[in-house]
Amino acid sequence: MKRFNLFLVSMLAILAFTTQSCDNKDGYSIGDIGMSWATVRVISGNTYYLDSDRFGTLWLSADAARWYKPVDGERVISYFNPLADNYNNYDMAIKLEAIYPILTKNIAEITPENEEEFGNDPIIIYKGNLWIDNGYMNIIFRQDMPLVDKHFINLVQGESIDGDMKDYVYLALRYNTYNDLSGYWQNGAVSFNLDSIDLTGKKGIILRMNSKENGEIELEMNLNQTNQASMADFSRSTPQETMIK
Repeated sequence: MKRFNLFLVSMLAILAFTTQSCDNKDGYSIGDIGMSWATVRVISGNTYYLDSDRFGTLWLSADAARWYKPVDGERVISYFNPLADNYNNYDMAIKLEAIYPILTKNIAEITPENEEEFGNDPIIIYKGNLWIDNGYMNIIFRQDMPLVDKHFINLVQGESIDGDMKDYVYLALRYNTYNDLSGYWQNGAVSFNLDSIDLTGKKGIILRMNSKENGEIELEMNLNQTNQASMADFSRSTPQETMIK
């Protein structure tokens, strides 16, 4: 078994402002555009705010994406025009320009009875495209798109993993293509909610996965390292088009 180190830190998934920084020393202009992964927090009905991984809580003072029906706890990629800092009880007031839902899942429990369902097909994840932030494990991967059936991706607990490292929580990434491959490649994205695991007193997570390039590997995601950063490349056009479940 190959062992790779991957620091578990609060990582940036998409780059920040393309024009101005977010310190608001000179105020914001209509041309300032920010982008961030975020979690949707529904207040009631269609009223919600964004819990941004980078910028804190974002109140939607204006919304250019009224088509979006908010789902509490859903992960999204958001593009917005910042309007003001420290707005009421929120870190920032924004005009939402675009929003792209990301497949959001809980950790699954794997057993001998259901293991086949989860599969273990190889997956491609480039360096920097797997990180943890705001209570979620976020993954951008390369997907050989299916012709018919959506592929099945899961973060599972309960798999037998070699080693005796009690300071870590063991998880595994499982991917099932159902042998339905088109040869047309596209980016896929998924966020896994980590609320169901207790990291208290743990150094981090050891993640097993079947890498297309490296075979069966383990990623050691260390909680003690807090000075790393990652820029994840993800196209604006792909989140709603990916064929995964």
